Amino acid sequence: MKMKKKDRQQSLQETIRQNPFITDEELAEKYHVSVQTIRLDRLELSIPELRERIKNVAEKRFANEVRALPIEEVIGEVIDIELDRSAISIFDVKKEHVFKRNAIARGHHLFAQANSLAVAVIDDELALTAKATIRFLRSAKIGDRVIAKAKVANVNQENGRTTVFVESYVGRDLVFKGEFEMYRDHAGKGGSA
Repeated sequence: MKMKKKDRQQSLQETIRQNPFITDEELAEKYHVSVQTIRLDRLELSIPELRERIKNVAEKRFANEVRALPIEEVIGEVIDIELDRSAISIFDVKKEHVFKRNAIARGHHLFAQANSLAVAVIDDELALTAKATIRFLRSAKIGDRVIAKAKVANVNQENGRTTVFVESYVGRDLVFKGEFEMYRDHAGKGGSA
């Protein structure tokens, strides 16, 4: 049995409040309505689309945490970060990110997502890429959502270097892999000398 519009909209608001990363498609399936109906409901309720919700959550949640660069300079949307430990970002491949003749994402966009995430995860005022070893394992195409996951492997107190591993996925497929040696202004956690 279908919910009444008013009940559906109240439930929709609560669902999005609890999980701002839920897609319109997932909501349509949950409420047994079309994606268009969900979009109209969101419009009536002044709930932004997924991309804007992710951006808003990230800016509120991580703006004061990311130290090495402003959160808006990270390529992709940061959805989780724990400084000097791990971070996750989402990058949606759009028309402007691909080669025109084959709709395959240009590699520098995937690299930029991974590299900026490696910088963002460093708990220091200054973090720079000293060295990167990267591999492109599969192409990403227009419309793909690339999820990059960064893990800090070690913080070397003596030489001010930190190793960050980043793996980027489209669905379950690994598309990019990188090892970033990051120079940090102050060795150790929290920017302490």
